Amino acid sequence: MDLSNIAKKLDVADNKLLLRKAAEFRRLIDVQFDSSIIGVGEICKAVICLEIAASRLQVIFDRQAAIKLSGLSERAYSRSFNTLQNGVGVKIKLNVKELAIQFGCVRMIATVQKSLSAYKERFLASLPVSRRANADFTRPVFTVAAFYLCAKKQKLKVDKHRLIEVCGTSESEFSCVLTSMMDLCFEFFGVTKEKKDYKEISGSSGLLDVLPKKRRHDDSSDDEPSCYKRQKNMEETKFEDSKSTVVDSRTSKKVRQSSLNFSKESS
Repeated sequence: MDLSNIAKKLDVADNKLLLRKAAEFRRLIDVQFDSSIIGVGEICKAVICLEIAASRLQVIFDRQAAIKLSGLSERAYSRSFNTLQNGVGVKIKLNVKELAIQFGCVRMIATVQKSLSAYKERFLASLPVSRRANADFTRPVFTVAAFYLCAKKQKLKVDKHRLIEVCGTSESEFSCVLTSMMDLCFEFFGVTKEKKDYKEISGSSGLLDVLPKKRRHDDSSDDEPSCYKRQKNMEETKFEDSKSTVVDSRTSKKVRQSSLNFSKESS
C-alpha cells in the first residue's frame, strides 16, 4: 500500500514534510535490514515510519489508530516500533520533568534527579579511566529506569510497558539498567523488606507436634503420650490383634482337621 494512502487513514496526509520524512525512514530501513525477518510487514512498516517522522517533527499522531491499522497487538507494535526506531538511529530526547508531567508524578522530580545523578557518579567511578569518556547517559532509558524505581519505592503506580514504549528501548535492556541501578544505588532505589516475626507465622507450631525429633517437651504433659507415640501404640496394638487372629485361626484349623481324621479312623 502506498504511503500517502496510509497517511490519509491516519489523518496526516496534509503534512507533506511528514510524508517526505516517513518515506526517507522507510528507504533507510529497506537498505539497512529486512524488516520481514522480525515480523514487520509492509503496511506495519509504513505506519511505524509515519509515527517516527511524526515524533521527530513533533506532530500529533493517533497511535491507537496506527496500531489498529498495522494489524498487530499493542505490545507487538511497540516492540516493532522500538526495533525500527533504533535501526534508523533516531534518538528520543526526554528529561525528568517531561516524564513526571506525563505520568502525573511531579513531586518525584527532585528525587529522580538526585538518584540519577548519584548513579551516574558511581557508574563512572566503577569504570576504568580509559572508558569513562565513552559513557553515554543521554539515552532516555536511564532517565526512565530511575523514574520507575523511584516511583516503585514511593509506592506510586506507573505503567512499566508504557515507560518502555516512551523511552524506545527493549524490555531486556530496561531490566539490565534496573539491575545496574539497584546494585550501585540501593539506598536510593531499593525497598528493604521487613523481616517477619516468627510468632506471627501461622501453622509452624503444628509441625512441632507431628515430627518426633522436633517436638517440644512440656514438663506438665510428660504423663500424656504425644501424637506420635499414640499413633505408634495404635499401630502396635493393631499388629498384635492381627497376629493373634492369625494364630487362633491356624489353631482352630488344626483341631478341626485332627477331629476329622480321628473320626475316620474309628469308623
